[in-house]
Amino acid sequence: MTELEMQIRTKKMALRVIKMSESLPKNKTGNIICDQILRSSTSTASNYRAACRAKSKADFVYKLGIVEEESDETEFWLEMIVDSGLLPEKKLATLRDEVNQITRIVSASKITARNRDKR
Repeated sequence: MTELEMQIRTKKMALRVIKMSESLPKNKTGNIICDQILRSSTSTASNYRAACRAKSKADFVYKLGIVEEESDETEFWLEMIVDSGLLPEKKLATLRDEVNQITRIVSASKITARNRDKR
């Protein structure tokens, strides 16, 4: 997968989360979780874009670490949405899978980039 393809993929994921967030209940719990997942998902996309413009390999690895953390946090909030009963698992299954795949891809990319520096 190219950097551009991954940029598009993370942006599409964030847009899916934005759309999904409109389905959350408009109460204290829904509002708090909505705010958190919107921040982490859009941060995943924006920080991946920033990583692609890194000034060095070390900067790239560092920024991928941020992307990994934000993507993992997005996974957490999706789990919380399901586990708290705010939305059904069935409605979020494909989105959860996509976020999980992004987290795994970024994690593997970070390891690969870090190991290249050691060679």
